[in-house]
Amino acid sequence: MGKLFEAIDEKLQRWIEDQPMWFTATAPLSAEGRVNVSPRGGDSFSVLGPHRVGWVDFTGSGVETIAHLRENGRICVMFTSFDHRPRIVRLHGTGQVHLPGTAAFEEVVGLHPSNPSTRAVITVDVHRVSDSCGWGVPVMDVRTDERDLIRRNAEKKGPDGMEAYRVRKNTRSVDGLPGL
Repeated sequence: MGKLFEAIDEKLQRWIEDQPMWFTATAPLSAEGRVNVSPRGGDSFSVLGPHRVGWVDFTGSGVETIAHLRENGRICVMFTSFDHRPRIVRLHGTGQVHLPGTAAFEEVVGLHPSNPSTRAVITVDVHRVSDSCGWGVPVMDVRTDERDLIRRNAEKKGPDGMEAYRVRKNTRSVDGLPGL
């Protein structure tokens, strides 16, 4: 059932954009390092071209994706449907971290609603596009309303409070790799 695609075409782009959440998987080079899988969602993901995607990265309690990408760039982005049609799509590639003030940051942030929790933009040069059956994924009713906790927390902390939080929580990964 699995298929390799030459690129992200318009049909696949529409399917990807219809998914309310996706996952990123990264790992450090060290065999003792921890593999990381992060759930993502909201109006923050964009297909930027047939071999390029990006998303707005919000402040979180960790910085694993950013740290791993800075160390080695390896990433897999996975989408899965939870509706009646089972399907999983994986985008394998090389990711880059873009901070405020860079062209790539401005490009991706400009495609999405402003959010005071924005800390970076991630772009991925996609080298492999594949799908698989997804038969093992349960059918679920998905509510697509968004939690506003990220926004409210950032607004409550304010810019200085967010910067202090990032210094405390986003400077190093759990394995000690440099983050922000």
